Amino acid sequence: MGENLILQKKLSGSSRVLVTGAAGFLGSHLCDALLGEGCSVVGVDNLCTGKAVNVQHLAAEPRFELKEQDICQPFDPGPVDYVFNFASPASPVDYMSLGIETLRVGSDGTRNALEVARKYGASFLQASTSECYGDPRVHPQPEDYWGNVNPVGPRSVYDEAKRFSEALTMAYHRYHHTDTRIVRIFNTYGPRLQSRDGRVISNLMTQALRGEDLTIYGDGTQTRSFCYVSDEVEGILRLARSDEHWPMNIGNPEEWTILECAQEVLAVTGSSSRIRFESLPVDDPIQRQPDITRARQLLGWEPKIDLRTGLKLSLEYFQRCVERGEEARPVQAAAPAASATQPAAGTNCGGARGREDP
Repeated sequence: MGENLILQKKLSGSSRVLVTGAAGFLGSHLCDALLGEGCSVVGVDNLCTGKAVNVQHLAAEPRFELKEQDICQPFDPGPVDYVFNFASPASPVDYMSLGIETLRVGSDGTRNALEVARKYGASFLQASTSECYGDPRVHPQPEDYWGNVNPVGPRSVYDEAKRFSEALTMAYHRYHHTDTRIVRIFNTYGPRLQSRDGRVISNLMTQALRGEDLTIYGDGTQTRSFCYVSDEVEGILRLARSDEHWPMNIGNPEEWTILECAQEVLAVTGSSSRIRFESLPVDDPIQRQPDITRARQLLGWEPKIDLRTGLKLSLEYFQRCVERGEEARPVQAAAPAASATQPAAGTNCGGARGREDP
């Protein structure tokens, strides 16, 4: 891969860093962590799915600036040492209603961010997803598993956008000798996770706190693995400082059924909500669990916070969401009909990123 030709700019306290999707859930926590290590951060977000309130606490921080920018259009933030590309809708509710925009930010947006890295000789980290594995036939999922993905199903706008962004990142590494990394993010949760994004933790916590029935799709035996946001960000930063160019799983390998997760939510919230079962969305994966052997061996990383602890740490945030009147949003069982009205073609979503997986 021409490793000897690659100019590496290591992440350090003096680095000027670009974070796309900076007002999203993960992007905003990443900005916090980078600033905490002494970096200067340029955050870019078009606020399509992200929220300015996620970085409002940084308004007086002289080393942080937020630019409202759609990365599907070429842009130039000035010289940077590192680029973290976290721009994309990431929840089923968002990417199923913003399908074309999701494909565009995974393609045009990723290329524009890579061009910034190429222009300034910066290192580059692409936020990818466990959705690259689709509905896996290998369990748990190692990085060398190519996946079982429906390329034309309702979730394909997100799955294939991320698979393409990985291919494009590796192409820049091979052909332009860009110093790149790829993180495959598994289910992540914590404060600032959108309460109305239709994902497991946000839906269950919001419904429990409102005293509503907890919605379980399917029979609840499908599994997920939930990583608390501080653990996820630590793993991402360790990867950023490493010499690993191949995709890396960062997620919590402890596997939970959705029913078990619901019981944990009820225990933490003290809610007496009942459980209601609904139809499983199209192409919803039956099981999802990261094999983090490489992260343990190469990065010395593994998560520290278990699900019960992470839910307790998230409780106050979701309580505030409920007080503001935010309600859980259902996941669509299928993609919008072909005749359904879609957002205007010029309405791109090259901005905020939530986290991976429903």
